[in-house]
Amino acid sequence: MSRVGKIARRTFMIGSAAIVGGVAFGAYMYRRDVANPLLDGLNQGEAALTPYVKIDADGVTLITPRADKGQGVYHVQAALIAEELDVDLNQIKVDPGPPSPAYWNTALSEEAAAFAVPGGGVGQQIAHGTIDAIMKFMGMQITGGSTTVPDGFVKLRQAGASARETLKQAASDKTGINRASLKTENGAVILPDGTALSYVELAPIAAEITPIQDVTLRDPSQWRYVGKPMQRIDIVAKSTGTQAYGIDYHVDGMVHAAIVLNPAQAGDMIGFDASAALNMRGVQAVVPVTGGFGVVADNTWRAFQAAQAVQANWGRAPFPDHMDDHWQALADAFTPDHQDSRMLDDGDVSTALQGDDIITSELRAPYVPHAPLEPINAIVRVNAQSVDVWTGTQIPRMIQTNLAKITGMDADQINVHVQMMGGSFGHRLEDEVVKQAAEIAMQMPGIPVKLTYSREQDMMHEFPRQIAMARMQGRVKDGRVDSFDLGISMPSVIVSQMGRQGLNIPGPDSQIVAGAWDQPFDIPNQRVTGYRAPELAPISSLRSVGASSNGFFYNAALDELIHAAGADPLAERLRLCNDDLARKVLETVGDMSNWQGPLGDSKGRGVALTYSFGVHCAEVIEVSNTPAGIKIDKVWVAAEVGTVVDPVNFENLVQGGVIYALGMAMNCEMTYRDGIADQDNYHLNEGMRLYQAPEIEVRGLENGDQVRGIGEPPVPPAAAALAGAIFAATGTRLREMPFNKFVDFV
Repeated sequence: MSRVGKIARRTFMIGSAAIVGGVAFGAYMYRRDVANPLLDGLNQGEAALTPYVKIDADGVTLITPRADKGQGVYHVQAALIAEELDVDLNQIKVDPGPPSPAYWNTALSEEAAAFAVPGGGVGQQIAHGTIDAIMKFMGMQITGGSTTVPDGFVKLRQAGASARETLKQAASDKTGINRASLKTENGAVILPDGTALSYVELAPIAAEITPIQDVTLRDPSQWRYVGKPMQRIDIVAKSTGTQAYGIDYHVDGMVHAAIVLNPAQAGDMIGFDASAALNMRGVQAVVPVTGGFGVVADNTWRAFQAAQAVQANWGRAPFPDHMDDHWQALADAFTPDHQDSRMLDDGDVSTALQGDDIITSELRAPYVPHAPLEPINAIVRVNAQSVDVWTGTQIPRMIQTNLAKITGMDADQINVHVQMMGGSFGHRLEDEVVKQAAEIAMQMPGIPVKLTYSREQDMMHEFPRQIAMARMQGRVKDGRVDSFDLGISMPSVIVSQMGRQGLNIPGPDSQIVAGAWDQPFDIPNQRVTGYRAPELAPISSLRSVGASSNGFFYNAALDELIHAAGADPLAERLRLCNDDLARKVLETVGDMSNWQGPLGDSKGRGVALTYSFGVHCAEVIEVSNTPAGIKIDKVWVAAEVGTVVDPVNFENLVQGGVIYALGMAMNCEMTYRDGIADQDNYHLNEGMRLYQAPEIEVRGLENGDQVRGIGEPPVPPAAAALAGAIFAATGTRLREMPFNKFVDFV
């Protein structure tokens, strides 16, 4: 586990993967040092030993640049740094830090590389290094893809170790005692006689020292935090209702704004009449913004009320008016000229799928809104020489770039102060609210403008999960699954999402087949083909992205073949499994659920496994078919993540992912009529009710040699496992979400 990190005082070298990336882009450019952003504006006596540790008279602050949207990553990042720095988690401060290229995400490139060059080996390493180099050059500070832990597992501990050794050197300089004779404990350097010199006391000396560059990370047997249950650093605030989110943030002198956008999303605004609104109490201005207008008032409620008084004329949405046309566009895309990728093509599928005993099915997954609890919001202040932004975001560097375009300033004049988010599920990978707040603020120079979306505006102008359709052809032979041909049609999430960022991503879209093309099953004749449908409603990344629908498609389709073969769903998956880690996951979830054990009357169990984001995650769901409808009794989950950093947070993340996924499978969709979303609030997008929530038993496996994240992997298998359980209990095969179109839930 131990590695050597090299960290300089003014700069920070990141990434052992640099070797390969340097081949493609030039070693000098890739290995070029990245500036430590904390060094700007340091006061006398303050020390910022790495981009992740700052010490001043008030104590130690750990910088946690991956955004926290409820998944606990401030806590996890802090624990990784504290593990080597020897500070008590309860006594340190955490800060998301400023946007900086130093915080580019090194783990995001791995999945893209696996898609670009499947099968591992040197070619995939080269692709990984190349993509990582591009992300470094672009300074891609992004929170997403369950990458916080794999990105930071070594990097953050190296930062803590560097700071620790530098503080010991400061103590050595102060006392004349050799650094090797010193140790650290609870925020202090301990001298051989037991004297404790606090980090705060040593900070002024450390600030003048070139940080120790060669550090050895501690052996896992010495870990105090990693792998052990911890109390999350935000749990008291979360439990007492005192946690401040972006929507709670206040800036002196700020005004409040509401937004009204074309109900037909992305349609034009032809004109508006604000005379009635301008006469309402507290209203200060009604100003145009891209796609609509903003209403500024002395509080949010008055802004909301005045927004409803504005008369506006709107253009039509630039996508089909009705859902039948959306589905037809997907169906029409199953043609060779729409083929986007064919990453899996084993055996001779075309020959194998001839004859009159071919099994076919069509499966559907609708648009689904992210629907986090906190409506999106942002405060923006535009001054003559700078812009300040306070908001919850997963893309602070992109905000800098976009506001530079809007305001005409340089990106480094845009100060983004990242706030805690009340949920996201991918919603905060978009920054439309910040752009609109900036457009309003530019019309009110020097005044902080707080733009808050109403719940209705937020949900109706979602960029939801992609709509998707799959078609399967298959065949069984001698009681076994022999042939499997899965085609998946959907618009490109990447094109839609990155297009709003002004980025053109070339090549196939990995998300069209994510969670399907690389599954650990050795079927003699099998292929997975992605078909790119035309752009329809604007879409974005929702928790587990393409795999969120493809995990259902792949497993539900496979279940149909297994049933036709007369085989057991778990036993046949185990027979087909060609990956040792996946096999252990399946065996574990089978043991946990007592898969072969007796079932009561009217009960059924379903099983699914999806490999996504580098994690094999399997789920078994047990349901009862009651006179009032389907009752989800219990869920068992096993996932292989290499190392579980915090077992409590791990369990919570998995349980939350299962609840989120089951709610979507049961009840959630976004539909359009005349280009306008039908769902504008939670009563039309219920998710799972508290009384419906089953007991969820979780087990994290640590057999792999790579550390993985767990935020997204519990989502993809859930719908398929539920569909399998309902089929086992009722004989009803569900091929389209949400399932409440076909069965009732209690």
